Amino acid sequence: MAVLTQVIIMMILILVGILCFKLKIITKQVSKGITSLVLKVVNPIIILVSYQKPFNIDELAGLGWAFVFAAICTAVVLFVPMILVRGGKNKAAVAVERFSATYTNCMFMGVPLIQGVFGMDAVFYLTAYMTFFNILVWTHGVISMRGEGGGGRQMLLSVVKTPALIATVIGIVLFLLNITLPSIPMTILNDLAALNTPLAMFAAGAVIAETDLLNALKNVRIYWICIVRLVILPLICLVIMLAVLRAVPGLSAQIAGVCLLAAACPTAATGTLFAIEYGKDSSYASQLFTMTTIFSIITMPLMMNLWNLVA
Repeated sequence: MAVLTQVIIMMILILVGILCFKLKIITKQVSKGITSLVLKVVNPIIILVSYQKPFNIDELAGLGWAFVFAAICTAVVLFVPMILVRGGKNKAAVAVERFSATYTNCMFMGVPLIQGVFGMDAVFYLTAYMTFFNILVWTHGVISMRGEGGGGRQMLLSVVKTPALIATVIGIVLFLLNITLPSIPMTILNDLAALNTPLAMFAAGAVIAETDLLNALKNVRIYWICIVRLVILPLICLVIMLAVLRAVPGLSAQIAGVCLLAAACPTAATGTLFAIEYGKDSSYASQLFTMTTIFSIITMPLMMNLWNLVA
């Protein structure tokens, strides 16, 4: 029920973003600026804030398990789409589809979802999934969308310079050294972190407002990608993580649930940006983002209810 409530809140905010775009309050340029603000400033601040807690060996162990579960989910979403998402001669479309099936909106939707469902402390564990996401989207994601290798040094620099990854490293160091920031900086950081949900959903709404939804609804292929991204991949992750929980008594189901929810999120908005950058069908990428976001209203609550029943 908590997931459904949070999803409804986020969808209402997305509708506000759509309305603002239609009324030209949010333009394409403004939407791009909001996206950069969320990814480069607000999300890293949330990550940093999540690590601002007294050092605790149990939480450190929990973070280690979060990386294990995130690695499991990452392996599933990397390799399964290569089998399930196949196409004919249109390799460019398949590249967009595989990217959309692989990479979730764990930064835009995952952070506010985890905050709303599990609380701010759970973002601490979400950083494990986000770390894998940031490393892979700027390496495997770029190669798969561009359609060729090369540029290894440039991609490595892109990974190292990712604000979310930098914030994760700084946050972990502060946590391990048991360093807590003074109250005034923490208040400022918390206020900035609170901007995440509305800004991210407004930006998502602007992308959806530009999408040819009627054309997307007619494309049968999109429904298969939605099933892969929202149902098949999370279910595989669920089964494997449940097996790990059964094999390791006393392991927190919440930590695994955080990674599962991140893996169950709709397609990453990054897909549309990469499609534009590398000359792929950005309109199709936007349609996949829109359709998976719409269907996730149903699939994410169902997936987490199933997790609560079995775990």
